[in-house]
Amino acid sequence: AAGLCPCRAVLARRGGALRALCGSRRGLAAGPETHFGFQTVTEAERREKIYQVFESVAKKYDVMNDSMTLGIHRVWKDILVHKMNPSPGTLLLDVAGGTGDIAFRFINYVRSVRERQLQRKLRHHQNLSWQEIAESYQEDKSKSLGDSQVVVCDINKEMLKVGKQKAQHLGYSEGLSWVLGNAEELPFDDDKFDVYTIAFGIRNVTRIDLALDEAYRVLKPGGRFLCLEFSHVSNPLLSRLYDLYSFQVIPVLGEVIAGDWKSYQYLVESIRRFPPQEELKAMIEDAGFFKVDYQNLNSGIVAIHSGFKL
Repeated sequence: AAGLCPCRAVLARRGGALRALCGSRRGLAAGPETHFGFQTVTEAERREKIYQVFESVAKKYDVMNDSMTLGIHRVWKDILVHKMNPSPGTLLLDVAGGTGDIAFRFINYVRSVRERQLQRKLRHHQNLSWQEIAESYQEDKSKSLGDSQVVVCDINKEMLKVGKQKAQHLGYSEGLSWVLGNAEELPFDDDKFDVYTIAFGIRNVTRIDLALDEAYRVLKPGGRFLCLEFSHVSNPLLSRLYDLYSFQVIPVLGEVIAGDWKSYQYLVESIRRFPPQEELKAMIEDAGFFKVDYQNLNSGIVAIHSGFKL
């Protein structure tokens, strides 16, 4: 059975490519028409409108995230990175990660793992002199990421600009690079990355099926796909309260903080149009991933989907 897995993955990819050409994937509008929030638009119009949304909100993106989620988005992103559990040497591709939130957490996590490894190593060498310990510590400290790297890929120049400014301000430079690129047509070779993450980005991709196919393509065999995204609330009472907050409060916050009602109205509407958990799981499986599952956070306000390329 294990020997058949690669064949199954290849067949799944080919099937995914055929369905993409035919435009028959689950959860996607047939033909060139799609949605932008609650509006019906062409795919080209949607891409342009979404680009304009994030160009508009880039400078206030972090402030608005804190305001809209009462800071809980930070916890969700921490959970994503802990679920990833990267080890030194991991090569991560973070797509739609322009402001660097996942990348910085990844670097902090790997540094913490390396620090614990170093401490264990030194404890096991009790006979070393102080000078030898200091030299060993400095040598390992200079390689705090252990050859780990994170590539942040985003289609929006303004979002990348904000991320680079944050990285410079916070002192992140080692093992970090920034690439302008489209999730539907990634500028990377096949079988390159150990982990692919996309946090609050796949909802804004015009062709989710193409983005998932690209995620599969660039991951190494054994690589992991992780997606953090707003999803569908399971509790009826919480769902009504969430709708009230989303439609009555978030656009107002957008106007007050960012001077942009329309962009945040779109973001709320886009959440409601996004496929529910089971449907997104099926789409990820269609792209060829195995062991696909998801974890609801806060009753499904957001969900983390996970899958592996075998």
